[in-house]
This record gives sequence, structure tokens and C-alpha cells, in this order.
Amino acid sequence: MDVYTSTLSPALDIGTGCYLLVVAVLSIVGNLLVIITAVKKSSRMKPVELLSVNLAVTDLGAAVTMYPLAVASAWSHRWLGGDATCIYYGLVGFFFGVASIMNLTILAIVRFIVSLNLHSPKERIGWKRVKILCLWIWLYALIWALFPILGWGQYGPEPFGLSCSLAWGQMKQKGFSFVISMFSFNLAAPSVIITCCYFGIAINLFFTYKNSMNNSNRVPNIIKLHRRLFVIAVLVSVGFIGCWMPYGLVSLWSIFRDSELIPPEISLLPCMFAKSSTVYNPMIYYIFSQSFKREVKQLMWWCHVSNSINDNSIYMVSTGIKPTEARSSLQQITQDGTVTVS
Repeated sequence: MDVYTSTLSPALDIGTGCYLLVVAVLSIVGNLLVIITAVKKSSRMKPVELLSVNLAVTDLGAAVTMYPLAVASAWSHRWLGGDATCIYYGLVGFFFGVASIMNLTILAIVRFIVSLNLHSPKERIGWKRVKILCLWIWLYALIWALFPILGWGQYGPEPFGLSCSLAWGQMKQKGFSFVISMFSFNLAAPSVIITCCYFGIAINLFFTYKNSMNNSNRVPNIIKLHRRLFVIAVLVSVGFIGCWMPYGLVSLWSIFRDSELIPPEISLLPCMFAKSSTVYNPMIYYIFSQSFKREVKQLMWWCHVSNSINDNSIYMVSTGIKPTEARSSLQQITQDGTVTVS
């Protein structure tokens, strides 16, 4: 049987394609909003926030480079492109997956360092260091993604035939050292580091809060801010690790047991769940970050008003009002934050 032929029912193939299409749209729109709002406030952005933007870039990259091919394959009831696209898909997926988990790890470490002295007006992590860390994340992920191409590990199709990843079942002997190293350095160790860092941040916030309450009855704004950032960071990390943990467990089962014992429909679920990890972060930012929610609403309002001006351009020209004048007036209204009716 062709390994690139879907082992699922046609109805389930179509449903999988629709699910991936929804995930792709939500991921692209959400992470683009994160990047756009970051660009708008770039002059006021702190160095640590660049790591959150970098995380949005990894999620956006995964959605753009992977999901269209997966959707087309699902609706075609077989993987399209054969070995070439399979290796490409597995490499890109592994690359962005490692980049995301390492980005979350570095973010946890940096936030822990910042939490050691919340009242210090000086940034403990400067722009130069953060940019170097972002570059290191991409290089680290690229090296791991190239290992299977160079012979240590292997890419191959998933058991259900509609996706490609690391060929877990084929690495029981030849690539066993790669599997152990990959899980140790890219899942187990990052998870432990993230947990320890956020546990340390929670302790620092607790004692800082306790000391501030002993000195006054008001909670300092800096503690409120870092407490909110702490909640966002924890939810983002838990969301990513929670999405990928079922897939990791199924992959380990394929290494130590016979992967054919797992029905294709069961092996499909953790894979689809892992792909949804690119959607959650913008939703978490929108729910818990007041500044991000405000920026998104302003952007939506701006797009709505701009479309209204374009739709009414004929009316404005006929009444002697030029569209350029209207746009300049709109910019002035946006900057002033008020509207004057004459």
C-alpha cells in the first residue's frame, strides 16, 4: 500500500482539512495582529516583549508554510508531492516546533531574571542581549531540523497518511539516540526549566507583595503588572506544552511499541491537537492583556473607518471634499482621540 495514501475515511479527510483551514486562518490573523500591534508600539516596547513577538513569528511561520499543504492533501485524500514535500513538511514542522519551545524557555528565564528586582528602574536584559537570544533560538532550531537530513534521525509520513513528521516507528534502532536526545533537550529539559522559572517568579512576586503590604496598604502597580505578565506567560507555556504532550506520548509509544497497534483515527487526534498550538497565544493576549485588546480594537476601528471613506469617495468628490483631505482629517481625529462636530 502507498504510504502517502490516506488511511482515513473520505469524510474524515474532508473534516480534517476543514479543521486545519480554520486553524490556519485563526493562527494567521491572530499572530499577524500581535506583530502589527508590536510594530505600532515599537518605540515603547521593552526588550523582553521582543521574545513574545518572536514567538508570534514562529507560529505565523508554521501556519503559512505548513497548513495550506496539509489542507490540500486532506481534501485530495493523499499526501501531495511525495518524498520531497514530505521531507520539507517534516523539516519545517520540527524547525518551528523547536523554535517555539526554546523561545518559551528563554522567555521564562528572562522573566525570572527580571523578577529578581522588580523595583529597579534599569532594564536587567537589554536589547542587544535579547536580539542575540532570538538569533540563538533560530540557529538552535535550524541545527536540530537539519540533523535528520544529515543522517541522524529521519523524516517520514504519519501513520494516517495525511502528514509528515519525524519517522518515529523507523528510528527504533538506527535513530534511537536521536529520539532520546531530542526528547531530553527539546521537551523534558525545557519543561523543567519553564516550570522552575515560573515557580521562582511566583515566589518572588509573593515576597515582594508581602513586603509592600507591610509598608503600606496599597499594592504597587509594578507588582500588578508583573502578576498579569506572569499569568499570561504561564498560560502560553502550559498551552504549548499541553498541546504537544499527547503527540509526544504517542510518538514515544511508536518507539517502544508497535505503532500499528494504534488505529489511524487515534494517531490523528494528537497530531491535530498539536497543530492548534499556534492559535492560542493571540487569544490569551487578547483576554488577559488590556493593551493588546485596546490596540486590536483601535486597529479594527481604523480599518472600518478607512473602508467607509473609500466607499464614500464618490460622494465626497461630488460635494467638493477630497478623499486625501478626509484621510488627513481622520488621522488628526485618531491622534487627538476626540471628534468635534461643527
